Amino acid sequence: MTQSTLAAFAEKLSLPNSGNTRLTPMQAKTDILSGLTVALALVPEAVAFAFVAGVHPLVGLYAAFLVGLVTSLIGGRPGMISGATGALAVVMVALVADHGVEYLFATVVLMGILQILAAVFRLGKFIRLVPHPVMLGFVNGLAIVIFLAQMTQFKVADAAGNMAWMPTGTLVLMLGLVALTMAVVWGLPKFTNIIPAPLAGILITAVVVIVFDIPVPRVGDLASIEGGLPKFHVPMVPMFDSMPQFFEVMHVIFPYALILAAIGLIESLLTLNLVGEMKGERGGVTQECFAQGVANVITGFFGGMGGCAMIGQSMINVKSGGRTRLAGFAAAIFLLLFIVVASPLIETIPLAALVGVMFMVVIGTFAWNSFKVMRKVPRIDAFVIVLVTVVTVLEDLAIAVVVGVIVSALAYAWQNASRIHAKVSETPEGAKVYGIQGPLFFGSAEGFGELFDVANDPSTVIVDFADSRVADQSALNAIEGIAAKYEAAGKEIQLRHLSHDCHRLLTKAGHLMVDSDDDPDYEIATDYAVRTGILAGGH
Repeated sequence: MTQSTLAAFAEKLSLPNSGNTRLTPMQAKTDILSGLTVALALVPEAVAFAFVAGVHPLVGLYAAFLVGLVTSLIGGRPGMISGATGALAVVMVALVADHGVEYLFATVVLMGILQILAAVFRLGKFIRLVPHPVMLGFVNGLAIVIFLAQMTQFKVADAAGNMAWMPTGTLVLMLGLVALTMAVVWGLPKFTNIIPAPLAGILITAVVVIVFDIPVPRVGDLASIEGGLPKFHVPMVPMFDSMPQFFEVMHVIFPYALILAAIGLIESLLTLNLVGEMKGERGGVTQECFAQGVANVITGFFGGMGGCAMIGQSMINVKSGGRTRLAGFAAAIFLLLFIVVASPLIETIPLAALVGVMFMVVIGTFAWNSFKVMRKVPRIDAFVIVLVTVVTVLEDLAIAVVVGVIVSALAYAWQNASRIHAKVSETPEGAKVYGIQGPLFFGSAEGFGELFDVANDPSTVIVDFADSRVADQSALNAIEGIAAKYEAAGKEIQLRHLSHDCHRLLTKAGHLMVDSDDDPDYEIATDYAVRTGILAGGH
């Protein structure tokens, strides 16, 4: 019984991908060591992001533990790491400053509920609309953001409380230890894979600093990470005392929750796609939305600041060999152990070791081939790559992705709008045929109207859509407009070779005076007369 239970548990932890990674003893060892590496890297990140949001460091650490634990068990991509992130922290800071941390906890719960609803309604599928140039810009921008975030570790507060570069001697020591860590991470895999290279880099640098008592900043200099187990806590906000207070609190927290939910899902789903490309996996979008939502609801009730997928830690895990759910689970458990029992030990780790690991993540994350790609792809795609990278650095990920998608969509619409034209011919009966080439939609509607010569055309005109399609209301208006012009001139216009979707759209609008299913199959070429005056009114 026990053996079958363990087998079932191991099967759940197995990674169902093209390589069919199983939780063998060797893989379990790799996942656990990878999880330890990730946990060590999570500590300064969670503490730093807690400071950004204006909350106690334990609020960030609890979020990293809880979000990481839940998503490791039920997330859409084994191997992904989630926790407290800077993209969310910068949004939270105004809420905490104006209303306090209890409102933040309530916002995180509502954020999770919105993400669960996104999973229920399968909104995550819209991540498919993100073009590849936007993905490249996202990866490059995030790599730069991760790099810039490490710069704070080389600064100290001066007498006035302002951050300034640390003294030259300490700075040189820090850079030397960072280089040592990076050298270990780069060189160790050439000799052995017994231990993940990032973990080896952290341990070797830590031993050097502790043995030789090198005076450089350590994790404990950021803040104490000592604490107990997270406790269940209902956010203390006056939203259930009366209906007016409920709406008053919702008025405050809902806009923040909506923004945080959107940013969290965008970053998580893009990370999901990136990790999927590295591991040859697909799917899991809806499951990841649900997991992020459940994780944030739980986090809000246990005093955490919420979170989402972390691309830097996910890269550390994947490149350290973490493949199954055990890796993320181990990272979360190790982080909790650091907080509860091992804080004095963890606080002695030099920050230089963790910075070195993150610098290697930056090098591995940045899409260096994008410089070559930008010389070969269309200029608009190269522009989108640069634009998304810059906006990610200057603003945040969500704005960058939205901007990139909008610019790409507008460019695509413009390109298609300029392609519409007509091949003109005549039938033996003397009717003029306009063979439309290119899609008819809002961008090409005006150009469509300019293709016709109403005054000089014969009494019968046929518009052939064999090489075109009718896409939207603007297209319907364009067809009705040109039909009205021919009608006013006492001439007849007919439509030919409508595809299934075009036929359905025109029939629903009421434009087709002959309703037949023959034409979409092109078995019998039915010519449809056009009914006008349907969409022209109401201006």
